[in-house]
Amino acid sequence: MTELASLVRRRAEDCCEYCRFPERAFRRPFHIEHIVAKQHGGATDEGNLALACWTCNWKKGPNLTGLDPATGEIATLFHPRKQAWTEHFRDVILIGDTPSIEIQGLTPTGRATARLLGFNEEIRPALRYELAHEALYMIRK
Repeated sequence: MTELASLVRRRAEDCCEYCRFPERAFRRPFHIEHIVAKQHGGATDEGNLALACWTCNWKKGPNLTGLDPATGEIATLFHPRKQAWTEHFRDVILIGDTPSIEIQGLTPTGRATARLLGFNEEIRPALRYELAHEALYMIRK
């Protein structure tokens, strides 16, 4: 592993910097992702790299914006180097037939990012809940 990749992983505390899933809970390593894609002029340096799970990286692709589902307006996506996660998102615990933890977007950026990256799709909320009970996912409110 390169020194730059090690720095990115340490800085991210080995968690996806978008959905906050812990890398150690999965068999496949997470990706070192260009926040601003190289095709848009993004550099391969510590200020433009983030640790991303394969789902977030695949869904984000080269996108820099998404639609805010609350307003239908275009919003910039979350930038882990320039923005604080807790300013744009919070975890919401849902207790029901299938307990889960959803990530709620608090701002246009948060809502657009959560929607585009599919934070609350399929099994991701239930998995987040299970990982929290195993002390692998840190709940942020």
